[in-house]
Amino acid sequence: MPAAIPERPGLEGLEARWSERWEVDRVYRFDRTRPREHVYSIDTPPLTVSGSLHVGHVFSFTHTDTVARYRRMRGLSVFYPMGWDDNGLATERRVQNYFGVRCDPQLPYEPSFSPPESGERNKNSREMPISRRNFVELCARLVVEDEKKFEAMWRRLGLSIDWNEPPYVTIGDVAQRASQRAFLRQLARGEAYMAEAPTLWDVDDRTAVAQAELEDREIEGAYHRLAFHRADGEGDVMVETTRPELLAACVALVAHPDDARYQPLFGAEVTTPLFGARVPVLAHRLAEPDKGSGIAMICTFGDTTDVTWWRELQLPVRAIVERDGRLKADAPTGLSDAGVGAYAEIAGKTMKQARNRIAELLRDSGELDGDLRAITHAVKFYERGSRPLEIVTTRQWYIRNGGRDAALRDALIERGKELHWYPSYMRQRYESWIEGLNGDWLVSRQRYFGVPFPVWYSLDEELRPNYDAPLLPPEDILPIDPAVDVPAGYIATQRDRPGGFTADPDVLDTWATSSLTPQIACRWVEDDDFFARTFPMDLRPQAHDIIRTWLFSTVVRSHLEHGCLPWQNAAISGWVLDPDRKKMSKSKGNVVTPMEWLDKYGADGVRYWAASGRPGTDTTFDENQLKVGRKLATKILNVSKFVLTTCGSAPEGDAQLDDPAHLDDRLDRSLLVALDALVVEATTAFEQYDYARALERTERFFWMFCDDYVELVKARAYRGSDDAGGRSAAYALRHALSALLRLFAPFVPYVTEESWSWWHDGSVHLASWPDPDGVAATDDLVLVYEVAAAVLSDVRKEKSSQKRSLASPVVRAVVSDTAERLAALHSAASDVREAGKIAELVTAVASDGDVGVAVELAPLEPTA
Repeated sequence: MPAAIPERPGLEGLEARWSERWEVDRVYRFDRTRPREHVYSIDTPPLTVSGSLHVGHVFSFTHTDTVARYRRMRGLSVFYPMGWDDNGLATERRVQNYFGVRCDPQLPYEPSFSPPESGERNKNSREMPISRRNFVELCARLVVEDEKKFEAMWRRLGLSIDWNEPPYVTIGDVAQRASQRAFLRQLARGEAYMAEAPTLWDVDDRTAVAQAELEDREIEGAYHRLAFHRADGEGDVMVETTRPELLAACVALVAHPDDARYQPLFGAEVTTPLFGARVPVLAHRLAEPDKGSGIAMICTFGDTTDVTWWRELQLPVRAIVERDGRLKADAPTGLSDAGVGAYAEIAGKTMKQARNRIAELLRDSGELDGDLRAITHAVKFYERGSRPLEIVTTRQWYIRNGGRDAALRDALIERGKELHWYPSYMRQRYESWIEGLNGDWLVSRQRYFGVPFPVWYSLDEELRPNYDAPLLPPEDILPIDPAVDVPAGYIATQRDRPGGFTADPDVLDTWATSSLTPQIACRWVEDDDFFARTFPMDLRPQAHDIIRTWLFSTVVRSHLEHGCLPWQNAAISGWVLDPDRKKMSKSKGNVVTPMEWLDKYGADGVRYWAASGRPGTDTTFDENQLKVGRKLATKILNVSKFVLTTCGSAPEGDAQLDDPAHLDDRLDRSLLVALDALVVEATTAFEQYDYARALERTERFFWMFCDDYVELVKARAYRGSDDAGGRSAAYALRHALSALLRLFAPFVPYVTEESWSWWHDGSVHLASWPDPDGVAATDDLVLVYEVAAAVLSDVRKEKSSQKRSLASPVVRAVVSDTAERLAALHSAASDVREAGKIAELVTAVASDGDVGVAVELAPLEPTA
């Protein structure tokens, strides 16, 4: 039954009460028996489990929730799963910091291992080395605790998720099966492959990095002007470089083919300073004549351009960088005897140490020309890293993504054109990313907590793996961990033994699993019926910065596996910015955590701020917007109480109150014409995934409804059902309130549910989205509400300007306007007079556009 209307409605306690009620009643339950055309399926972003949430998460997840609630009210069964992205480097780092441990794969597993308590450690303590299996167990233990905190916050925010259904995770058995199955199928089709090649390498995390995970950062550096000696004795070639520490890895010099300064040298040889290696001078279009001295040294490898030059000019490898970021102990081949001695001065040093020592040696030898020239330049970093990336030759797994295949690249661009983008201009980012790819997707990571590659290799008597014929499991035994499980035809004691087998040591990049969220959430192969009802999904909501990673990689996997897009629509959100217009991020230390603001302004206030951010647009965190949201929530309660106590709180559809025949006043009909226009506009906005516009239009109408219409008809409404005008006002007020509560429901779910409960016995979130009533919208009728509200507003402004109470009587008000607008005002004249306390309302057709309201207030009563 409808709840009693409180004497003093308030926001306190609503969240706890309604959250519990929604869960008990399974308000947000997904009905998996509905046919696919009646299902709306959302590919919810799985949150990285890293210890805390910030308002950026609240921002984007609120956007998605408004869409989910709207589609549910449109009669669809909404599949809205929650997901946790709990594998990968972020979790590993959190475990290392939280428990004070580090993974050492060489150590044996300790079944009874217990990490030291935080109180037993201090800042100077070294991380305790533990086995890979013990480390993975700690990861699994900690993410469970973090996920509980995340869930509690999302419940508080009011996400319309059925928490009775467990969230999907990216490290559980289902995710591992999906990831390993997809990899094995791509391997069988030739879409996945292994290669030994120069690889972008993070020396701190000791792992390969994919192109999509790079970011350029400006750092300070210096040009070193080095003298390369011509073999013909005709002088020196001056080369400017910011990386003299790689001089021993130099295999050639390169200049642009059109650079007249160096054309005579093409094909000749020079000798490297300090190390005495003979290297050719070559031409290539990527050389930049206006950079430095216009000629560059090619080192194996300093950056990705070096890799391109090395590959296209078919140069030898003279690698000197180890995986830990230090220089190799042994000198590379091709150096002179003196060069070998010079190399010994830098062997084993870090890049910075080697750079400083090389500069000293070059200066001492006279081969450093002049002083160092300080510069600031962009250097590639792993997006989570703290030191510049190096390039190391390693054996890695790749998935084809169009970077080296024009036909696949074109097909993926066409997929982007099939997808409906909101905002539409975001498609250009997708296409630009694809067009800029220079290699396939590197998906292997030299880490521990992730989905392991389901691969073993046979070993020969010298313990050399046979990479050309990997040992693979059948799909029906997935998931497997090759470090624990044994391939068919072998026994456990043959692991890492001559003639036995060894496990692939790597794990899949976390994006290689996250790119399968549609398959994981929709239970690909696990439940064929469920998959058919939910895939391809309807919506991918996400931020614009991961179009190149999550969105693109998901399209790649679905295109290769299913031959279709993974979803029909992509709704792209922006970032949350701090007051200085900088993106909020934990690394910058400028994040705002949401619990403080939820406590202060309530979930509805926070959701209001979030939903005001337009699709694809970066939005500044603004506490004032939260205040406005809380004020709106309070006003919804108060106006709901007024309407229902004044016009009757009987359930909607009551024949005595809600008979359309009661609607006989032109002002009331004019309100409902405006309400119809609002419903059409809000519906159109939601269909275009413009939740912000739907909220803005609804809010604007609501405040006019409260400030103008309610005041205009209040006197009639108080007269009750015995008066025709009263019945008409009551019908319009109840009808408008019903529609407004439903229009607001996706944005402020707690306060609308509370108000709805005072006259309905079901949830507003399962009520139907309002449809236009089709009140005949003649031009003259449309103007009635507009003109009456404008006149009343002008009268009030005059009272306020004279510092008089709004209840102050008006002796005379003269309205000057067009004949058409004055005719419309005539229909609502009595309501305007009563609402404005106007004794005499006079109208005059305006001349020369001189419109307005002249107000004569009654004189103040003399004070004693």
